[in-house]
Amino acid sequence: MTIPTWKLAHGRELALGPEAIVMGILNVTPDSFSDGGAFLDADHALRQAERLVSEGARIIDIGGESTRPGSEPVSAAEEQDRILPVFEALAGRDDVLLSVDTYRAETARLAVTAGAHIVNDVWGLQREPDIAEVAAATGAGLVIMHTGREREKLPDVIADQFAFLRQSLKIASGAGVRDEQIMLDPGFGFAKDVDENIEIMNRFGELSGLAFPLLVGTSRKRFVGAITGHEKAEDRDAGTAATSALLRMNGAAVFRVHNVAINRDSLKVADAMLATRERAG
Repeated sequence: MTIPTWKLAHGRELALGPEAIVMGILNVTPDSFSDGGAFLDADHALRQAERLVSEGARIIDIGGESTRPGSEPVSAAEEQDRILPVFEALAGRDDVLLSVDTYRAETARLAVTAGAHIVNDVWGLQREPDIAEVAAATGAGLVIMHTGREREKLPDVIADQFAFLRQSLKIASGAGVRDEQIMLDPGFGFAKDVDENIEIMNRFGELSGLAFPLLVGTSRKRFVGAITGHEKAEDRDAGTAATSALLRMNGAAVFRVHNVAINRDSLKVADAMLATRERAG
């Protein structure tokens, strides 16, 4: 079996094989829904980065603007002032890969210059399409996320995934991004209600029809709280770990999470089951 490889900036790459990849979340923001303000100071952010790596994160996803519903947008300059010192401090390490969580092309360009290997765009290239040109020029890995925000969705959740993401892939291809750079994300929680999120989980295997590896970000989302009854985001880690294991069994490769340790363990169980299936043929 050929193991797919995700091509990234600065000559790095990541094999997407028998082990799930954990991406730790580092929000350098005052208002993110789960940990807003906790890591706004650069020193605190760097200590959290070390913790994420020690717990098993292969990637750290660094963002400077909250994407929670109702959050206040920040200027590009403020976003960059928050995150670039963190990238510069972590750049060059061989034990972790760095991802920039932004939809702005200029922020993405500066972050890759400062050491980022991956660009993670929650607007799927459809807010600032020039971000695809940044990925093409730098060779950065590109996470293209589905969102239902600010548009009319199709009634069928998977049909909407295909329609939106195919448009995003068209933008990427037109900019010269190679297929080997691309990872898709179904965008759990982004203008999707509880039932829609559950249906995407139930039908997750259908997304393999897009023929790209899949990243998922269910961590501490409201729908997890609605299912488990936990109102506080920080109480949703066990529920998140359950979704991670289920989605791993159905084909997800990369898991963007706040609590690395609990998701690492749940994914090891899923990986063990998948290995047994593979050996059984």
